[in-house]
Amino acid sequence: MKPLEGITVLEFSTMITASFAAMMMAEQGARVIKVEPMNIGDPMRYIGANKGGISSLFANCNRGKMSMRVNLKDETGQMLIREMIPEVDIFIHNFRPGVMDRLNLGSETLRKLNPRLIYTAISGFGKEGPLGGAPAYDPIIQAQAGLAATQGKDGEPAFFRTLICDKITAYTACQAATCALYVREKTGVGQHIDLSMLDAGLFFIFPDGFQNHTLLDADHERGPLLIDLLYELTLTKDGGVTISAGNEEMQMRSLIAVGMEHLLADERFDSFEKLIANLAEFKELVAHAYLQYTTEEVIAKLKEADVPCARCLSKDEVLAQEQVVANDTAGVMDHPIMGKMRIIKSPARFGGERLTPARPSPDHGENTDEVLKEFALPQSRIDQLREEGIIA
Repeated sequence: MKPLEGITVLEFSTMITASFAAMMMAEQGARVIKVEPMNIGDPMRYIGANKGGISSLFANCNRGKMSMRVNLKDETGQMLIREMIPEVDIFIHNFRPGVMDRLNLGSETLRKLNPRLIYTAISGFGKEGPLGGAPAYDPIIQAQAGLAATQGKDGEPAFFRTLICDKITAYTACQAATCALYVREKTGVGQHIDLSMLDAGLFFIFPDGFQNHTLLDADHERGPLLIDLLYELTLTKDGGVTISAGNEEMQMRSLIAVGMEHLLADERFDSFEKLIANLAEFKELVAHAYLQYTTEEVIAKLKEADVPCARCLSKDEVLAQEQVVANDTAGVMDHPIMGKMRIIKSPARFGGERLTPARPSPDHGENTDEVLKEFALPQSRIDQLREEGIIA
């Protein structure tokens, strides 16, 4: 049995945050119903590599779901959603504050219909303050939550080239919603969850990225950031290798491995504290030693010394590496529209077993009739709603 079997999630979203959060719930067994606009649906359907009108980005964020098309601009469409609410456990959306209220689908309205409902509202900046209700996308949050400042060097910002704030907000939303399910088991009552991308991004980057902005008393000592110690490529004769000798013993073993053990007796580096204090000088000295060896030679020496190291792999190499195969990380799914497609399986193993993906990502409105029948609507009403342009 999957952890969230028996839980129904109603999702209203565009792009990543709510979609990815709901997909994680679907992977864990929830029945997730994605409610999409009548015309084009979630715009993520059309971004990037695609086949049959469905993009790989959409497929990667919407596996395991059902899709229905509902005209929420019409009061009849809004009423249809409200009729479904008594059987829904989690309602999740990522529209700007106030949008769902204007559609008569706000938190107070729906939780009156179902006091056990967990209503999860995701926004860019939250409801209050000068940016409350402002639009946001991942690069904007990277810029304003400090991720670009942390990723950059020498005062020059740099972006993570992935939708990192979208995805960490999705993880946070999934954790919060499932945590609220646990509270509901104790109290019998649902609740409203409000989550901003700004807060999720800053909470994520703060522990290591803001080390020198944590201690507020004047007598504290500043030190180098962890990222400055770990995230640099060490050049070799034919390329480079990343090395994470994260403690004094590993540093000692790494120096011995490349014939630089004389530095262990150098008073500038004879303790981990001194090494950190003189890090730039230490790196310059050690860099020359690594240039004498090829990448494979360095990796062999460091692995023999039990020092964590790796060559930076290409994307093809990532998917082909033996450890990914051993972990059963990736798989192949047959999609009725997109054909064979690679998937990455849900990372958490429950009871030591991988969770099997429930179903491929849906076509736009693929399950409208199926969903409404599951919610006990008679066929005559479904036909009428379609004739009136409320569903498709």
